[in-house]
Amino acid sequence: MNNNNLTIIGKPLLKVDAMQKVTGETRYADDLSLPRMLYGKLLRSVYPHARIVGINTSRAEQLPGVFAVITGKALPIKYGIMPSTQDEEALCVDKVRFVGDPVAAVAAIDEETAERALELIDVEYEPLAPIMTIRDALDEKLPRIHGYSDHHNIHKFVSLEFGDLAAGFQAADHVREDTFFYEGDTHLPMEQHAAVAQFSSDGRLTLWSSTQTPHYVHRALEKTLEMPRGHIRVIATPVGGGFGGKTDPFSHEIAACKLSMLTGRPVKITLTREEVFYTHRGRHPVLMWVKSGVKRDGQITALHFKTMLDGGAYGSYGIATTYYTGALQTVTYKIPAYKFEGLRVFTNKPPCGPKRGHGTPQPRFGLEIHLDKIARDLGLDPAEMRRKYVVDDGTKTVNHLTITTCGLRECIDAVIAASGWREKRLEIRDSKSPISNLQSRTKRGLGLACSSYLSGAGLPIYWNELPHSGVIVKVDRGGGVAVFCGSTDIGQGSDSLLAYIAAEEFGLKPNDIHVFTADTDLTPVDLGSYSSRVTVMTGNACIQAARSVKQKILAAAAEKLFVPAASLVMRDGIIVCEDDENRQLSFVQAVNLAEAKFGTLSGTGSYKPPKRAGPFKGSGVGPSPSYSYAACVAAVSVDTETGVVTVDKLYLAHDAGRAINPLLVIGQAEGSAYMGLGEALMEESAFRKGMHKIPSMLDYKSPTTLDTPDIQTILVETIDPEGPYGAKEAGQGPLLPVPPAIANAVFDAVGVRIDEVPITPDKVLKALEEKAKGRAPRVGPKDFPNMKYPEPIKVEPPENAPQL
Repeated sequence: MNNNNLTIIGKPLLKVDAMQKVTGETRYADDLSLPRMLYGKLLRSVYPHARIVGINTSRAEQLPGVFAVITGKALPIKYGIMPSTQDEEALCVDKVRFVGDPVAAVAAIDEETAERALELIDVEYEPLAPIMTIRDALDEKLPRIHGYSDHHNIHKFVSLEFGDLAAGFQAADHVREDTFFYEGDTHLPMEQHAAVAQFSSDGRLTLWSSTQTPHYVHRALEKTLEMPRGHIRVIATPVGGGFGGKTDPFSHEIAACKLSMLTGRPVKITLTREEVFYTHRGRHPVLMWVKSGVKRDGQITALHFKTMLDGGAYGSYGIATTYYTGALQTVTYKIPAYKFEGLRVFTNKPPCGPKRGHGTPQPRFGLEIHLDKIARDLGLDPAEMRRKYVVDDGTKTVNHLTITTCGLRECIDAVIAASGWREKRLEIRDSKSPISNLQSRTKRGLGLACSSYLSGAGLPIYWNELPHSGVIVKVDRGGGVAVFCGSTDIGQGSDSLLAYIAAEEFGLKPNDIHVFTADTDLTPVDLGSYSSRVTVMTGNACIQAARSVKQKILAAAAEKLFVPAASLVMRDGIIVCEDDENRQLSFVQAVNLAEAKFGTLSGTGSYKPPKRAGPFKGSGVGPSPSYSYAACVAAVSVDTETGVVTVDKLYLAHDAGRAINPLLVIGQAEGSAYMGLGEALMEESAFRKGMHKIPSMLDYKSPTTLDTPDIQTILVETIDPEGPYGAKEAGQGPLLPVPPAIANAVFDAVGVRIDEVPITPDKVLKALEEKAKGRAPRVGPKDFPNMKYPEPIKVEPPENAPQL
């Protein structure tokens, strides 16, 4: 298909499920109600770290209305999302590792009875010393949280070196070191986690769950329940927000299934908002150290980056997250020599995982502020310094990642022009004269940051040669088109994507397409809605499936019309000859001719990313079919008396390849910006005496509509060869530049550095006080622990990587 003749792709259309959602027709997991359904609840630990001495469930079992009570003995098999870290138990067997770890589950006639039953379960604990910080986890005198790890409570070490780092620093005209800290935070989806399980009389199990990854939940149930996967059906219900928080298999899903198997009745478990905070899998707190060498014009000659991640109590995606804190630092700017050292520790807090941007917002925060400081050290414009050394199309990075297309220069140019960067910076500089300072306590500033993100991971979680995404397209005699795919719509519009592509290929309207997704019995496997993989992977599979059916329909129509199939086009519900428009058939007529000629009309499509892993251990994290790019200018005002930072406007440019639907891409970009705003200014998962201080939406600070500034979003289209119609990711990358852009804008406004998030008023005031006393005007980590990392794996760069 000629991409210049697209009629659906590239148009600002409604989502196919928009009306159902706004009218309340959409049925989420907690809306489901089955005959004879019971209600389940989980009893959770009140200790951050303790051995389980004993559990007595007899009183709960005797309560009228209780049908089953189970403990860890009923579900002893460990599981986890990563094959290398199968360290979770649906119900803890002998040890709890954070406040909120589940230890028992009940199924009762209603929620109130289930709650009363939990109160009747007696658990005897032997408390252990809790480990609540990265520095605590490095102390070998404190007890181990798990029996496995790279070293004591260090879950994972990573040490990699690419190119000649020593030569790179020797060639530098200027060398700078900095430390940064990114506080952990949570996803805060509107919909709480919920699951309904039904074990039927034929020995088959069905689970409806609010999950982003039905395929991996399917695998976890097979393992923990010791049932053949072919007897288990997982259906992902519409997801009311995920952001990565629903990508693991969870204890409530497994417990609901076990309780249904024991009682012979459906069981629903819906988590409370407090429980969602404990389920977590949110942003890792990360301590960072960065050292760069640069030439006088800002060209990077060497980069050394260290990270320490607070992983919480379990593995989750943590090994991948550790690699991600280093892998993508090289795909924005040309870096000829790079060393990355990372480690992840276990602590007695809810487990961290893959929040939007998975492991990349934290190092991007550190790197972009670090580069801003270097630009000021050298007297360079921060925008020009970045722009000059952006990576080029069709090249490799020093750590063996492939750049297909890069629109970052265009993104920088777009936000510089939209924000009036040069003019406003001059105005701001003039406003800081002594006379102006007397007139106002509010100071204005502009800050810039850039970023990149992957369009799906290049390798699956379980390494194999199978497709990452599959699609089946079926066309019936009435002209109805059905698309079947295992992907999950979590609000990003993946169901709409499938409808748009099928409609484009068949010359129909999106509402002519019926989309069926995320059902392991009915749909082909898709690995899940995470890592911004769905547009590229599911989209390519859908095109392949649609075109295989399309060829049959066109062949049958060509035979009927006595014209070559190549001369026919599908548009507006008809099939017409481009050379003679009098020769045409309706879509329904052509479909019937094709079915008569070929039999039942269906087509399959699948997608596997190109093999691009590098020649070293750990190279499976980072490769992607393509990378998106973004640049952000933040305009802020800082009240020097209160320390309050107000973001007045965000200018955000995003290279998402071709925008399948510009309206949805802009929505994704602005949703990312909103989330980045919250992380920059207020969101944090804070703990006191082993307990989450604020596990509720009343106390956990998150931006409201009143806090959200005007966001000007500019789409840069690079038309990537790997994507469907040239598309790249859109849902996560735009978050990354927002926090560092705000931090750089605060410095531009009042001359103080806040090298950690959230940037709260007390930190701004503290930095201003230090500045007034003639000390370093900075708030952030004072040092980086003197931890010896393993000797690095040394890797030669590819031939077309940046050179010194």
